[in-house]
This record gives sequence, structure tokens and C-alpha cells, in this order.
Amino acid sequence: MRDFLPICKEDMEKRGWEQCDFVYVIGDAYVDHTSFGPAIISRVLESHGYRVGIISQPDWKDERSIQILGAPRLGFLVCAGNMDTMVNHYTVAKKRRHTDAYTPGGEIGKRPDRATIVYSNLIRKVYKQVPIIVGGIEASLRRLGHYDYWSDKVKRSILLDSQADLISYGMGEKSIVEIADALNSGISIKDITFVDGTVYKTNSLESVYDALQLPAFEEILKDKRTFAESFYTQYCNTDPFSGKRLVEKYADNEYVVQNPPAKPLTQAEMDRIYALPYMRSYHPAYEEKGGIPIIQELKFSLVSNRGCFGGCSFCALTFHQGRIIQTRSHESIVKEAEAFQWDPDFKGYINDVGGPTANFRAPACKKQLTKGVCPNKQCLSPKPCQNLEVDHSDYLALLKKLRALPKVKKVFIRSGIRFDYLMADKNDTFFKELCEHHISGQLKVAPEHICDEVLSMMGKPENSVYEAFIKKYKQTNAKLGKEQYVVPYLMSSHPGSTIKEAVKLAEYLRDLGYMPEQVQDFYPTPSTISTCMYYTGLDPRTMKEVYTPKSPHEKAMQRALIQYRNPKNYDLVLEALKLAGREDLIGYDKRCLIRPREGVGKGHVQGYGTKNSGKPAGKNTGKTGQSRKAGGGKPNIKQEMSKKKKTIRNIHKKK
Repeated sequence: MRDFLPICKEDMEKRGWEQCDFVYVIGDAYVDHTSFGPAIISRVLESHGYRVGIISQPDWKDERSIQILGAPRLGFLVCAGNMDTMVNHYTVAKKRRHTDAYTPGGEIGKRPDRATIVYSNLIRKVYKQVPIIVGGIEASLRRLGHYDYWSDKVKRSILLDSQADLISYGMGEKSIVEIADALNSGISIKDITFVDGTVYKTNSLESVYDALQLPAFEEILKDKRTFAESFYTQYCNTDPFSGKRLVEKYADNEYVVQNPPAKPLTQAEMDRIYALPYMRSYHPAYEEKGGIPIIQELKFSLVSNRGCFGGCSFCALTFHQGRIIQTRSHESIVKEAEAFQWDPDFKGYINDVGGPTANFRAPACKKQLTKGVCPNKQCLSPKPCQNLEVDHSDYLALLKKLRALPKVKKVFIRSGIRFDYLMADKNDTFFKELCEHHISGQLKVAPEHICDEVLSMMGKPENSVYEAFIKKYKQTNAKLGKEQYVVPYLMSSHPGSTIKEAVKLAEYLRDLGYMPEQVQDFYPTPSTISTCMYYTGLDPRTMKEVYTPKSPHEKAMQRALIQYRNPKNYDLVLEALKLAGREDLIGYDKRCLIRPREGVGKGHVQGYGTKNSGKPAGKNTGKTGQSRKAGGGKPNIKQEMSKKKKTIRNIHKKK
């Protein structure tokens, strides 16, 4: 029976069910598509003979909302959604977002903050003894003591605050089946302590073996250095082959135990999972509200891989999907693409073929398949490892097969291309094919910054690698007779970035003649190296101090510098340049970022001639009148800086 899974009693009756084995409570709308974790987990359970019902976005203020399918035979599953609910709800400035792409009609407010905790507590209030297993990105990244940016506090394992019995962390297909089989065989949820990829709580360590004891929660709560040390121990044990069991103590006789990660999926296992009978769309109940916005991006995209050995410090993939690449076969992907042709909405364009990093189609080296990744070493940073195997031939062959399909006009690559991996390839064939066939005029890449000191903190390659990539990209497009551009993703306020580094980035953009429309201010999300730096002021890899922009005002200044041409940012840019001691960038010369305010004579700024006076400051700027307008208005910078601003000034002077 190929249909959506039951969302109400009537659906259960149509299937002849009196009771579900599992009821899945999710924070997103119900979308039965392989880009949604709950869809994959529910279909995997179904393929093993279990009956799964879906309760999507229940009213967390009403106990009846989680009773609509009745009590499940084996347990409740809880997932906050494809995104962490706090990231989904709030900008990095902690301002409420206005839309939710995973909700009917994009409506905001259909799920609570910290949905995993709220849903689980609601279930526990009604069903005292029914097992609760939480999973998804929100639970996965909060599985042990962690820093919470939104409350600016160190919080306990989400297992304790949610009153759940187990966390299935990571992607979860293997662990959820083991859990289901154990429950189905009559094993108590409290005795399921043996499944890889899970976290459980216990009052005794008598049966816990081969474990590393992390600092107790009270210790990481009191001391930031201890927090950093604990975090790095966790980071070094995220590999399924070498990772150890971890124990974190809370109150007397209360422990949270993290089992090692589940083993990566084989290609055959991946193929089976993606061949399950997904409906590939949102539930028709949402049609009257306009559907689910995010499906437009995902419906005609293809997942070809999982995992990432890129090792970006600000990315949580190491904790969630892991660093070992897992792939689907060409046959599996092509078969999915062939089905697009019969969809009336398909216009001939495959939006993406990739994963976390599109051009990773194999583990970084053969050793990883049996021994795992190096715990204290990255594959690409600071330089590509000598054992790194760089090969785009398999990905290229896949793309050629997809391009050859009837009714397919274009195959785009929109998920991230790791340009340093691309530059390490001595064979230029993929580079040429990329430019010739798979770009829609603009290629999005993520250099993130241009200062090597900041890039080192980010786990990104030196700027010279990006410069070489840009040069090669231009040359390749010129040979092909194509006019195509690069859109660089840039990040402000990352740990290690002072105002001086932010000014250098602005100067780089000035010389490039480019002002990005969007800038990502560093967002401290749980379980990343960068978030650990942000909270502790220490790089957990070296335990050396790292300067971290924390005040909202300084973060706003760093962000404004990247978009210094925006008139709305004038005051912030002016203040930042003065703070950095770079008044030489305030004037009428073409190398200046901004002009003095109206009414201030040119002689006020020393060292500038009159040759460029009155001309736009840099390439692609607006007209002269627009530039003057940017400097209009009365000064609003106070003469006496606050104590916090003086502290920031002193730090930057030292730098």
C-alpha cells in the first residue's frame, strides 16, 4: 500500500490497524521525502514490519494533541524537525524570524522553542510508562552537557530535560531498528544500553565497560577550561571505528552514557533506504494553506552522499553525520531521477546532486573504511593530508548519466563545492565540466574569510588557495566562452576575528568591487569547535586563548564592514574604522571605504588629494549622489565610549 502514513484514526482504520507500534511526533509538517529525517526513519521502520503513525506539529498546550493516534504499542519517537528549533525561530541577533519554511504556508509559531523537550514532556505527562526515544539534529547535538547560545548557559544533556529514555543520535537508521527489535522482543527500554548510536541514563556504572569518564557536569558548569577539555574529548570520539563510550556524571548516582556512533551505511544499505516507497511530497492536508515552502528547493534534488571530511570548525556535521563519506550507487540515483520525468511539475531541471559537500564521493582515504578517521588530524586543513585520495571521476560519471536522461535539460550543483579539494585534483576534467554544464551563471563557494589567522580558526584553507581557484575559474570560463561568476559566502565575527581582520575583509571586497547581499554572522550552535571557542575563549584543539567577538554591537560592526556600501551601515562602519585606527579609509580616495559626513571639508582627512574627489569609492558603487546620501545626517557616535567599548579598543590595539 503506497500512501502517506496514518495521521489520524481514520487513516489507521483504512489500513486495518487498531494500534500503532510507534507514534512519531515531529516539529515539521509531514513531508514524505528523503530530505526529511522523520520520513526516512518512519519508512525504514515500516520496511521492517512496524506500524508507524505521524503526529505533525501538535498543539503543545493541549494534551489531546498527542493522543489522536492513541497509545503506541512500543513507544513514541520525537524529532524537533530538520532544523534545530532555536535556529529555526531566531536569527543570530536573537530576533524572532517571520517565516518557517517547514510549516504550511510558511507560518511561524507552529512549534515551540526547544521542541524536543516540550513534546517529550507533554507525552510523559499523559503516558507515564510508554518509552520515548528522541532523535534528529536538535537532540543529536545536545546529547551531553553543552553550551546554549540562546540562554547563554551550559545546559544538561537533553535526555534529562526531556524525560526521554533514549537518544538515537546521528542519522539513526541502524540504531532505530535495533531499538525497535529489542522493544518488540520484550526487552525493557531501561535495559537497552547496548545499541551503538544511542545515549542512555543510568544510576550505576557496574555494567558500563571500556568507557572514558568525562568531567562531571558540575565541573564543566564552573570552569570553562574544563568545558573545553570535555568538548574536545567528545569531538575526538565521534568516529564509529575508534570512538570510545563516554560517561558524564550529573547528580549522585545519575549518569548519562553515550555509546560509540553507529557504523556507516554501506552503499547497498543506502540504496535500499532511498528506494523505499516515499510519496516525495508533503501531505495533501496542507494543500489549502499553500503547501510547504521548502519542498520547492528539495523536490527535484538528489542526495548522492552523506558525511563530510571537510572539518569546518563552525559545522556540526562531525557530531551528526560524521566524517566518513557514504554514497548511493549511480543506479539508485539515476532511477530516482528517472521518476522526475513523470512528475507534472518537473521542467527538466535537476536542482542539485550532492550532500553536505557535493564533490565528495568517497572516503578521504581507504584507511577510513576499516580504522576510521584520524581523531586529532583533519583531511584538508591546514593542508591536504598526504594520504588524501583526490578523485572526481565517479562524480563526473554520475553527472554525465543524469545529463543524458530524456527530458533533463540541465543538472545543477547547488550544494557546497569544496574548492580546496577541487584544486588538489591534478586532473582538470571535472573543473571544465563543472563550468560547462553544471552552473547557472553563478557558482556559490564558501571561502568564509580572507585572513589566514581567521581561516585557521575556521578549519578552512589559506586564502591563497581561494585566489588560485578564482584565477583558474576565470581562465576556464574564458576558454569556454562563458561569462560566469563566483558568489562567495563570507562569515563575520567568527572567533579569531578582531575589528582589524574585519577591516581587511572589507578592503578585499573593495578591491574585488563586490558587496555581498547576504552575510552570515557567526551563529554559535551546539557541538561545534567554533561554539566552544565562543563560549570558553579557548581553542579546544590547542587550549590557546582565542579572541572572540561577543557583544552584539561589535558583531554588528563586523557584519556592517562586509556590507560597507550599504547606507544603513554608515555609522557602524565609521565607528569600526575609528576603533581599528583606520581613519585612512575615511575620505574621497578610491581606496576609501566611506566618505566623511556632509559638511566636513576634504582637508579634515589628511593625506588625500583631489583627483578622485567626488567620484564613487570603488567599483560598482552607486552614483555620487547616493554615496553622499550615505554620509548624511547628524553624528550619533558618543564622544565618551562606554567601558565595554574601551575594553574592545584596547584588545584591538594589542592585536
